[in-house]
Amino acid sequence: MGRLPTGLLPCPAPPQELRNPMKDRKVIESWLTDMDGVLVHEGQPVRGAPEFVNRMKQSGKPFLILTNNSIYTPRDLQARLARMGFDVPESAIWTSGLATAQFLADQRPGGTAYVIGEAGLTTAMHAVGYVLTDFAPDYVVLGETRTYSFEAITKAIRLINGGARFICTNPDPTGPSVDGDLPAAGSVAAMISKATGVKPYFVGKPNPMMMRSALNTIKAHSESTAMIGDRMDTDVLCGLEAGLETILVLTGISTQAEADRYPYRPSRVVNSVADLIPEL
Repeated sequence: MGRLPTGLLPCPAPPQELRNPMKDRKVIESWLTDMDGVLVHEGQPVRGAPEFVNRMKQSGKPFLILTNNSIYTPRDLQARLARMGFDVPESAIWTSGLATAQFLADQRPGGTAYVIGEAGLTTAMHAVGYVLTDFAPDYVVLGETRTYSFEAITKAIRLINGGARFICTNPDPTGPSVDGDLPAAGSVAAMISKATGVKPYFVGKPNPMMMRSALNTIKAHSESTAMIGDRMDTDVLCGLEAGLETILVLTGISTQAEADRYPYRPSRVVNSVADLIPEL
């Protein structure tokens, strides 16, 4: 670069916040929010979360509560949330079980599957017209359950070795409980992969497909939708790759210090969803 004329100083770089492309985002018209760690924590509502959900409802803006846990149906989750003071319609809950069933219905309509999981997954699979069977299924579908059995896992391994395609609802290695972490679908998937040499296709977060299916469900556009989550490696990553504004809350897994170590950043960080109420 040539020398500047005498008396002129180079223009300083604009502050980071002025160069942040998020400043040009559209007004948020739709909301997606994770459940565990954002709205509830260890079986209790996060402070201000019921008020946040009520304000979302009152605003009339489309919203969905997302969870990677495929154990429960939306109706089950609606009842569990109601006991904690949340008033949400069943239609406002979107699970990895629903996303997985929708994905398979699009890929192979009217197919067959051997499913390891609970009602949240099996009900969704039946609803899209799938037949659940252990006789030469098109897919082995692994979801969350509190009763993983050696017999079921062995059958899944043999079916995959026999040619069944391997699908898993989500890659989470552990799940929360009041007594501590529990092994989740991602850990069991790793065991099956080790035995078969076949890696599963994960449908849930951080696969952006989970976000895309949620956006399609509420007919929302990524440019005017925000994703609220408590995990950098799933919620924020998934929202980022789907083109959403991402908001990290500090009421769950990821701390501010941990978030700073990732090579990507959320659009912003807030203490809890209570801080977002004025925006609704």
